[in-house]
Amino acid sequence: MKDHAATQGACPFRGTRIGGAQGSEPSLDHWWPNRLKVELLNQDPPQANPLGRDFDYAAAVEGLDHAALWEDVRAFLHQPVDWWPSDYGHYGPQMNRMSWHSAGTYRIADGRGGSAEGLQRFAPIGSWWDNGNTDKSRRLLLPIKLKYGAALSWADLMMLAGTVALEDMGLPIQGFAYGREDAWEADRGTYWGPEGWMGKAPTEVPADPKAGRPDQMVNRGLRWQGGPKDEYYDLENPLAASHQSLIYVDPEGPGGNGDPMDAARDIRETFARMAMNDEETLALVAGGHAFGKSHGAVPADRIGGAPEIAPMSQAGLGWHNPEGTGNAENTMTNGIEGSWTPHPTRWDNDYLINLFKYEWEQTRSPAGALQWTPVDPDAPKTRDAHLDGVEHPLMMMTTDLAFKVDPEYRKIGERFLADFDYFTEAFSKAWHKLIHRDLGPTSRWLGPKLGGTFIWQDPVPDVDHPLIDDAQIADLKVRVLETGLSHVDLIAVAWASASTYRDSDKRGGANGARVRLAPQKGWAVNDPARLDRVLDELDKVKAGFDAEGEAKVSTADLIVLAGGAGIEAAARAGGHDVTVPFVPGRTDASAEWTDVESFEWLRPVVDGFRNHVDAAVGLHVAPERLFLDKAALLKLTAPEWTALTGGLRVLDQNAGGSNHGVFTARRGTLSNDFFRELVSPDLEWRPQSEAEEAFDLVDRASGQTKWQATRLDLVFGANAELRQIAELYAGAGGEEMMIRTFVAAWHKVMMLDRFDVADARKAALSDC
Repeated sequence: MKDHAATQGACPFRGTRIGGAQGSEPSLDHWWPNRLKVELLNQDPPQANPLGRDFDYAAAVEGLDHAALWEDVRAFLHQPVDWWPSDYGHYGPQMNRMSWHSAGTYRIADGRGGSAEGLQRFAPIGSWWDNGNTDKSRRLLLPIKLKYGAALSWADLMMLAGTVALEDMGLPIQGFAYGREDAWEADRGTYWGPEGWMGKAPTEVPADPKAGRPDQMVNRGLRWQGGPKDEYYDLENPLAASHQSLIYVDPEGPGGNGDPMDAARDIRETFARMAMNDEETLALVAGGHAFGKSHGAVPADRIGGAPEIAPMSQAGLGWHNPEGTGNAENTMTNGIEGSWTPHPTRWDNDYLINLFKYEWEQTRSPAGALQWTPVDPDAPKTRDAHLDGVEHPLMMMTTDLAFKVDPEYRKIGERFLADFDYFTEAFSKAWHKLIHRDLGPTSRWLGPKLGGTFIWQDPVPDVDHPLIDDAQIADLKVRVLETGLSHVDLIAVAWASASTYRDSDKRGGANGARVRLAPQKGWAVNDPARLDRVLDELDKVKAGFDAEGEAKVSTADLIVLAGGAGIEAAARAGGHDVTVPFVPGRTDASAEWTDVESFEWLRPVVDGFRNHVDAAVGLHVAPERLFLDKAALLKLTAPEWTALTGGLRVLDQNAGGSNHGVFTARRGTLSNDFFRELVSPDLEWRPQSEAEEAFDLVDRASGQTKWQATRLDLVFGANAELRQIAELYAGAGGEEMMIRTFVAAWHKVMMLDRFDVADARKAALSDC
């Protein structure tokens, strides 16, 4: 009572002094750093969005005056602002860099990063030193954002500004799509690498310097295993930058070593992990460096902190520069100073001409960064970006010289030099891919200038026939069950088809039925023999149905419908009458429009839903963390994740027919048996080894092993948050609740890629 009285009227946030050194006192993560962070499934909640649940961004974009918007952006590019003047009187290069650095965080291994949510506005990305002064670019665009309000997201505006800038400087663009809806809080789940990680320079040239094999990539937290990669790269999968706080690679060479050949290897590895081949990589860099300049007028130790740690007086901006005006000729960004071409606001081929024509020698910028200048004193000069009558030598970075010394890059560069029109088209297409790669299929794209169709968009045909109605859906379910295929097999193929989806870049899913095409049809986790057998029978059902009338059923629809029929049969076997929702309208992709190499990155290395861990890949994190990661990519809530896993276990969906986690004597019957056994105090969990990867569940009374399990099973009983859900499903009334949640979550996964039916998808995605 005495202590209580003494604290009356005191600050309620004790130990979190504003402006003081405190404020980072022990949190849950501090005390238990290895706990499974189930709360990652609750990111970006609707409560964080001031627009509300009913805001329709597509309708808002449709109402925009797009011509006026483009002209507003174009006009802004030519109107320098006193507080942050443009280089060469044109903001184009600066906007291009902001767009590029936002989109360039994309990585193909797990689809995370990229432009789709405008995450450059938040930590950690917004405060990476490689994003220095991108905060000024967004602040310069603020008047346009305020003019158009909620009808124009920051994510779209950031990509639009860079695209209009390129067009204004002379590049023919492929098109532009809106559709990037803003996040309203920082991304707390994406793994960007350990804090302070600075990578590792190559120590040995591999026999094959091409980018890493996608079959060795995983969703999160794995290093390269096997082969020469371990000998020269310390680049942790799925990370797609050579070290922490970079978008791509160190411009001074790996670790600042100034070696162009080492830089070439870094470039090839990181850009491949961002879904770019050699030609696209060189087109992007050579095209981007045709414009603007790099800034290194002031030593880095003179520059203030990033936005997240800047004083409040900086109004949310970071990297305060105390030298002179702090901008213009005093600007400091990455430390390298100078321009690549004599005409930095004009689309031309001067970058490649200069790179290949002249010999280059190492020098240092005013900030002390390593860079290169022409040996020939008669080489072209560049006018100063701000001072009249002042000229400077051209500049190249170590990463630019990489394209001259690497034989494969050099061949491409010489081809671009010989055919400027070809180079122009290559850069235009690569830019289009860069800023749209994570936007998903074109059914999500908005606006009047969408551009062409490319294989990286994972295209599927439009529906060209009447869709099946409710009566025909019921009829097809009967036909499917009459084939003699077990409902376990039907469920397995539907799950294999749909569960490839990842919400990070909206790839995968059941639409297109790519499970019947390479590479997915050959994945061991999909049981190719069973897949072929089921698809053969479904093809017969499809052929018979299609021959009878105008309405047709695609293989993609039939796979999903058959899976639903299997679940209904499994529920009936347990005494539950359920109807699995079904929305027709999927179409079948062709092999010609399926990028086999790209889709190989979607192959699950850890698939907790099917109790599968690829033994060929050495894990450096616990498999349940990768399981959580997959649940997040499927947009599942914790109850949905739990119900789906328990249901799939008793439905006998383990890869390879494993017994692990199949805690039921009624295989193939939808029940809550998994949860009743999981939480039973009568069972002791005995690890089969010190690694605790596999377990025996032993009956305490008899001492006999009753079940076997993996970490992917027992996490639902070991983790405190997941156990509460498991106990609920195991208790009185829990089976009905679990089955209801399972069916809704199943439908949700089947509908994740149905961007063509927004209302139905929205209903499916609502929390169960």
